[in-house]
Amino acid sequence: MDHLERCAWLLRGTLVRAAVRRYLPWALVTFMLAGSLLKELSPLPESYLSNKRNVLNVYFVKVAWAWTFCLLLPFIALTNYHLTGKTRLVLRRLSTLLVGTAIWYVCTTIFSNVEHYTGSCYHSPALEGVRKEHQNKQQCRGEGGFWHGFDISGHSFLLPYCALMIVEEMAVLHEVKTDRSHCLHTAITTLVVALGTLTFVWVLMFLCTALYFHDLPQKVFGTLFGLLGWYGTYGFWYQKSFSPGLPPQSSSFSLKQDSYKK
Repeated sequence: MDHLERCAWLLRGTLVRAAVRRYLPWALVTFMLAGSLLKELSPLPESYLSNKRNVLNVYFVKVAWAWTFCLLLPFIALTNYHLTGKTRLVLRRLSTLLVGTAIWYVCTTIFSNVEHYTGSCYHSPALEGVRKEHQNKQQCRGEGGFWHGFDISGHSFLLPYCALMIVEEMAVLHEVKTDRSHCLHTAITTLVVALGTLTFVWVLMFLCTALYFHDLPQKVFGTLFGLLGWYGTYGFWYQKSFSPGLPPQSSSFSLKQDSYKK
């Protein structure tokens, strides 16, 4: 438990700072641009992380939203109920996960449609010989063809969005004070370590995407969608009264925060 406590203390000191929330979006944009330019001008040698079958990509990145959803759900529920004591407010804050799910679904659907309507089926990855008889990606690949269209990077969208959402929700830890002997303390500490580790995995794999995969325009559009999803919610909508609201802040505990207005 002592090791868990120390790890949680380190992660809290790193990710809960206001400066991290302020500068992380800019850092992600920098990673994307620098990694993409390096990929174009001086590609790095192949590595374990450049293999799409690596453990982090297969078991984490491929289901990034599921991991983020499943860990944020108990974290938001426990921390927000501990601070507000009102089930209604907790449920309202948990609806941020439904909003996130909607954003994930809409954006990935848009990406799939863009790739479909801008693509064609070819005989090989060298784009030799158009196979006009195949008009969609599934049919093309099923018949051994290669579908080529404008493939907006889903990783470049989802990984920044998940990382920024976790950091925003962890800001509530500024206000959470628990008794070390209480089971709630253990639960929150465990979730802090899990979410903090997950955030570092998302940032690492986002950098790997920039270094090894997709073209620059595909990553630019993907990252733009991720940042817009984050800013449109936490930077704008969640600050309104008709929204799920921001994580509770001590400055308005007496009023249960403006974002929780009836």
